Amino acid sequence: MIERSDRLRNVTYELRGPVYEKSKELERKGFSVTNLNIGNPAPFGFNAPAEVIQHMAQNLVNAQGYSDHRGLLSAREAVKRYYERIGLQDINADDVFLGNGLSELIMHSVQALLNDGDEMLIPSPDYPLWTAAVSFSGGKPVHYICDESSDWFPDIADIRSKITRRTKAIVLINPNNPTGAVYSKELLQEIVKVAEEHNLIIFSDEIYDKILYDGTVHTPTALLTDSVLCITMSGLSKNYLAAGFRAGWMLLSGAKAKAADYIDGLNTLASLRVCSNVPAQYAIQVALEGTPSVRDLVLPAGRLGQQRALCHEKLTAIPGISCVKPMGAFYMFPRIDAKKFAIHNDQQFVIDLLAAQHIFVVQGSGFNWHQPDHFRIVYLPPVEVLDETLDKFARFLETYRQSPRAAKKNNAALSLSNQVLD
Repeated sequence: MIERSDRLRNVTYELRGPVYEKSKELERKGFSVTNLNIGNPAPFGFNAPAEVIQHMAQNLVNAQGYSDHRGLLSAREAVKRYYERIGLQDINADDVFLGNGLSELIMHSVQALLNDGDEMLIPSPDYPLWTAAVSFSGGKPVHYICDESSDWFPDIADIRSKITRRTKAIVLINPNNPTGAVYSKELLQEIVKVAEEHNLIIFSDEIYDKILYDGTVHTPTALLTDSVLCITMSGLSKNYLAAGFRAGWMLLSGAKAKAADYIDGLNTLASLRVCSNVPAQYAIQVALEGTPSVRDLVLPAGRLGQQRALCHEKLTAIPGISCVKPMGAFYMFPRIDAKKFAIHNDQQFVIDLLAAQHIFVVQGSGFNWHQPDHFRIVYLPPVEVLDETLDKFARFLETYRQSPRAAKKNNAALSLSNQVLD
């Protein structure tokens, strides 16, 4: 047998994991599956701004060769100017690295930092790529609790209790995926203080920073410190509805002088990759200097605003379901009454829903949540599709009770019966 690398033993990504393969199996058999598992705007009729697509197409002839390993200077300068406009100082184009989506940059930034056994603080629930990146890099992901009763804000005391001599960094996801929380300036200042006290890097994942509702204000973490190395991460995938372009960036600010060796490591990894895809780099300047179409979509009368309202209203009307209303992004992370529905295994729950109603959501444990009592739902489908889908979900729960055997099934739960699939 040819076996996988040991580094992959503890690496999972449930958004595209085994349940995803079961959804594809259903589709191959002719079933229509409502995919609420991943934040991919295009399949639901969201398009990138026309001027962004046009500019990228016009520059294809100029995109046939490699760029600088960090990315096109014009695109990096555009990122620099963008952050200067919102108040960040003492940055230059060489502080910007472009990547094949934010995913690649997360992997690079973690790999360049960690030695075997080093620790990183990551929120629970989290966007699971962060946990996967730490595990794959030989590090130990240490999850700090976000408090559902406090609008999913991180628990500062829990963060402090989990810092050890091996802790190298803390990850913030703000706006948060999967909860939709948007952190206050006061909370961010507390986290910055913890990072200053313990010489931690802050990785601030801000890829949803324009998808905000009800007048919510987003505070970039980098604006709050010049004594901590802050790595701000964003891209075109969400704010500019261009997930397939794979155009992301990270910006280094704050205590860069004491991180010279680490930054050299980032340059090495970027060089080994040669460069990120060049055509998409041409989209960055036009996007950042234009008006994002998402600005109107998040208004109460906008498409995302309406879908968010409907999704929250219909979910919380179901007996046994509660949900903190998200203030950003396009996800909800509802709580399901595990006792009422006898849920012992949340993966089995989402498989049962997929099999019975052809609705694909992701279990809370896929986001490193510690109890089988949550799931994440994407509210990108049009209102009429969401309305019908949530009605089907409510009907499913009317009679759903998980078999006691599910507590012992674990991965064996993935075997849907032929009767269901046929």
